[in-house]
Amino acid sequence: MSTLDSTAADLDRFDRAILAALVADARISIADLAPKVGLSSTACARRLKSLEERGVITGYHAALDHQRLGFSVTVLVRISLESQREEDFTAFERAVGHCASVVRCYLMSGSDDYQLVVLCRDIADFEHIHKTQLARLPRVARIQSSFALRDVIDRSLPAALAAPASGERQRRR
Repeated sequence: MSTLDSTAADLDRFDRAILAALVADARISIADLAPKVGLSSTACARRLKSLEERGVITGYHAALDHQRLGFSVTVLVRISLESQREEDFTAFERAVGHCASVVRCYLMSGSDDYQLVVLCRDIADFEHIHKTQLARLPRVARIQSSFALRDVIDRSLPAALAAPASGERQRRR
């Protein structure tokens, strides 16, 4: 079992309830969180600290409405590099980190090497981003773009993790 698997397996119903509550409201106080998950404030604070120390919680973020901020177009960009050499991946990853319009970048398996998520104001803005940022990335052989029509699901926590594990024993509080 990998470290990631053992961490997920170590989460009991209280830990999952804490994670679900924080995903819904990262600003919730311990005083409000504890009764919501069925723990005392002390036990809840201890578990929260443990989740942070184990790296399950890596930070707290504000969820932003991209539309209201003027970014009404989401573009999924698939990129293939000229070669599969490690130095090409390193050069690309270093350069894409400087592209301000790229909000996510995934190294992929399959026919494309990377998938980017780009936020832009409109089609003309994306054309500018394509010309001034994406087309200038090193070692790129092919760029393919798809425009998202609308969000269908946008969740931070898989539903399976929020639900109690089957056959779980209740731990001591």
